[in-house]
Amino acid sequence: MTATPHRTFLRELLSFGFVGFVGTVITIGGANLLRHWLGGGPVTSVVVPTMASTLFSYLANRFWTFRERDSDGSGREVVIFFALNGVGMSIQVLITGFTYYTLGLTGGIAYNVALLAGLGLGSAFRYWSYRKWVFTPATA
Repeated sequence: MTATPHRTFLRELLSFGFVGFVGTVITIGGANLLRHWLGGGPVTSVVVPTMASTLFSYLANRFWTFRERDSDGSGREVVIFFALNGVGMSIQVLITGFTYYTLGLTGGIAYNVALLAGLGLGSAFRYWSYRKWVFTPATA
């Protein structure tokens, strides 16, 4: 039995949200570990765990969230995924850097609010771009 487009969209959105939640835990947990416990810089502390989260997210989205969508196996999907994630990570880094360096808000609460804002905007971009360019609908 095939799922309706509405049901498929809802399943994909919920799965994407769960993968995003786990990725957020990886990113925020890793950023705070690097920043506050290991003394890393505010931008580096966002980039490293975001890259780890990106790898997890690709695998989880390809093999779970968007499993019913085509993959040509050429590597095109991986390259586009990571390029679009670079844009999403840039959104996160810009917000974190702006908060820390431009606004001068260097405390833990401001840092985590900036992380969440960046993650939210970056995630919205990622979901839209994945559906449009990475995990394309299966051909009939």
